[in-house]
Amino acid sequence: MRTTKLAMHKPNGEGFFTYFTAAAAVLILALTGSIFLVVLWGARPAIEAFGLGFLFAAVWDPVRDLYGAVPVIVGTIVTSILAIVIAVPLGVAAAIFLGELAPSWIKKPASFTVELLAAIPSVVYGLWGLFVLVPWIRTGPGQFLESHLGFLPFFQGPSLGVGVLAASLVLAMMILPTITAISREIMRAVPVELREAVFALGSTRWEMIVKVVLPISKVGIMGATLLGLGRALGEAMAVTMVIGNANLIPVSLLSPAQTVASLIVNEFPEAFDLQLSALLLLGLTLFTITFLVNVAAVWLVNRTSYRLKNQGGAVNGKQ
Repeated sequence: MRTTKLAMHKPNGEGFFTYFTAAAAVLILALTGSIFLVVLWGARPAIEAFGLGFLFAAVWDPVRDLYGAVPVIVGTIVTSILAIVIAVPLGVAAAIFLGELAPSWIKKPASFTVELLAAIPSVVYGLWGLFVLVPWIRTGPGQFLESHLGFLPFFQGPSLGVGVLAASLVLAMMILPTITAISREIMRAVPVELREAVFALGSTRWEMIVKVVLPISKVGIMGATLLGLGRALGEAMAVTMVIGNANLIPVSLLSPAQTVASLIVNEFPEAFDLQLSALLLLGLTLFTITFLVNVAAVWLVNRTSYRLKNQGGAVNGKQ
């Protein structure tokens, strides 16, 4: 009789849990939508004043109430792409080592260190960049680039330390743990049966990694890259501390610049009227871009995980 009563009450408990989780999901969607609507409403005066021309104008002058997003959009794209170029090869290489090559006594502490790096606040990265990286760039790589490669457009200008290069290196450090951790998990999801089949054909471990693990994992690694890009696009404090905060279109890796997030951080406290609305329009633009990038990243990672599970099940079924 007791078993029967438990069986009768079980669906009610499951139903409550289902409704609770559904309500939580709806609440998250509602909060996201409300944030978008509030920012959109605040950006309405700037949208009415500038329209799409806001995204293509290069002047940001609060005195004359002229606002254009080109310098900060270019600064955001340049620093984020350069950070990805630096972080992806290092992250994938670290993921291969931790997932495929490292002995267990190295793998565990190294994996913990990677996870710890992902949890460090961005302001700590900014302080490290300001007091360690910026002086090093000013007297080391920046001086070398200025004196030996200054004839190239990308390395022109004085070596100030702060600028695009410093911001990109800090961003690369910040997104490296994300790319490493997700890439490692994607590689670990490659079915063991496929690995053993390659070894049975006489392949070495390196050949197995190059011919099996990386091709199967490439879509997931692309998703990890997009997740890192999403964080790089929206990072504010660390970038603000090392980029130089000059509202100019960056023409050199050594020149100071600004990103969308750093401009909002610098001007939002004193902004009002149309300037405040223009900053909110910048925030709306950044919100939309990062949202789309993160959706694409999650879709790619989930697609790869689902495909790997199906491949593993198919191999087991054949056996």
